[in-house]
Amino acid sequence: MESAPVRTRIAPSPTGDPHVGTAYMALFNWVFARSHGGQFVLRIEDTDQARSTPASEQAIYDSLRWLGLDWDEGPEVGGEYGPYRQSERKSIYHHHVEVLLEKGHAFHCFCSKERLDAVRAEQQANKQTTRYDGLCSSLSADEVADRIARGEEHVIRMRVPEEGACTYTDRLRGEITIPFAQIDMQVLVKADRMPTYHLAVVVDDHLMGITHILRGEEWLNSVPKQKLLYDYFGWPMPELIHLPLLRNTDQSKLSKRKNPTSVTYYRDKGYLPEALLNYLGLMGWSMPDESEIFSLHQMVEAFDVDRITTGGPIFDQTKLGWLNGQYLRELSPQAYAQRVQDWMLNSDKLEQLIPLVQERAERLSDLVPLVSYLLGNLPALGEADFEHKSMQRADVLKVLHHTLAAFDEMRDWRRDELFALCQALSEAMGLKFRDFLVPLFIATSGRAVSLPLFDSWVFMGSDLSRSRLRAALDALGVSNKERKRLDKEYQGIRSTLAASDASN
Repeated sequence: MESAPVRTRIAPSPTGDPHVGTAYMALFNWVFARSHGGQFVLRIEDTDQARSTPASEQAIYDSLRWLGLDWDEGPEVGGEYGPYRQSERKSIYHHHVEVLLEKGHAFHCFCSKERLDAVRAEQQANKQTTRYDGLCSSLSADEVADRIARGEEHVIRMRVPEEGACTYTDRLRGEITIPFAQIDMQVLVKADRMPTYHLAVVVDDHLMGITHILRGEEWLNSVPKQKLLYDYFGWPMPELIHLPLLRNTDQSKLSKRKNPTSVTYYRDKGYLPEALLNYLGLMGWSMPDESEIFSLHQMVEAFDVDRITTGGPIFDQTKLGWLNGQYLRELSPQAYAQRVQDWMLNSDKLEQLIPLVQERAERLSDLVPLVSYLLGNLPALGEADFEHKSMQRADVLKVLHHTLAAFDEMRDWRRDELFALCQALSEAMGLKFRDFLVPLFIATSGRAVSLPLFDSWVFMGSDLSRSRLRAALDALGVSNKERKRLDKEYQGIRSTLAASDASN
């Protein structure tokens, strides 16, 4: 009997800048599908309506296309298994959750947040696994119907066996067993009637014919919840291949709080897409001949999923820079010039720069010194650069640290939001706005006066802007003890800002 054609997918959430981790997963799914003559599907998991934005969704499309990872089915392409946005598939999920309710595999839960918090606090105090205690799982059908008719807020949870364990196989790790006692009675449909990830991903993967799931190892412990759903529906589960997570040089999980992580950052810094793809291909995998430089086509031709290692690959920007340099030196002068034009000397980029420069320039040649900090790296800064007549070092540290911490939490990277945030921070810290901005000007541009700060941040993007503030803190020699104190102080500032927002 002929096996089903290979179908893989990538399913990012449009809640921020497209992450290099998403590109990493997309690459391996794309290559695996192409190496087997199969299809690669893009699905947008936007069930988190509060955080999902059209701009983030478009950034996903743009970054994948810049990398050369096309999709056979998905938004902007179509396909027979659409729609490919989860927000447009709610009726499908509601139908399937009704099937689970009818079969007794799911139940309505009316527990309040306060009760759930109290249950978890007690379990933590007793050093137990924090999970739902099943209070509503035994409600009668009449009581459920009556409470729903009264308009009581509720969710729908899946049932989990009280005894036994879930055993499943991961292709890279072999057989894994997790006791059901460690598995929570997962919410499948939230109070706003939107499905959760765990219901939607199972329904979508089955209905879209996904045969192989290549995703990050952080999902290993979630497999039992999803396998239960496959079993409850009577569906075969796709083959599981959990890839190792990308790591910082200190072995911690790659995150924007320590390193630039968005694909757009590497695009805007002048990395070539083929170099970034090549580097991501080296993350946990190697060519049979151990060569470090290879094209996407060569990776497809040589790809063997069983050559993926499970050790955490280090995302080293120094190594990426070296690799990008190898690609640049292989270009002809004409091709190099074209890449430079595509990178920065194109009409879109110039249209953003000209309004910032035109009122300040006396000659066309003034463009270069005025915008150099936006396009290149800053010279090394030292503590002397941040000396300020109105601010002590402690205040400078607070400005840089608290602004960076707030930036890490921002979803909308727009001028007005950045301005409002800084103004609120300066007020909460009791600093004059003009004084508050000085360390940020220096950290961003290396100058006390430069092009408009907030416009500069918008042009640079969130990752590069954050990296400048991180570098400034490093230049000031912040100790671990100081960082912990600053973290604690920021939580107080954050609470003050939240209370202010709530009263407005």
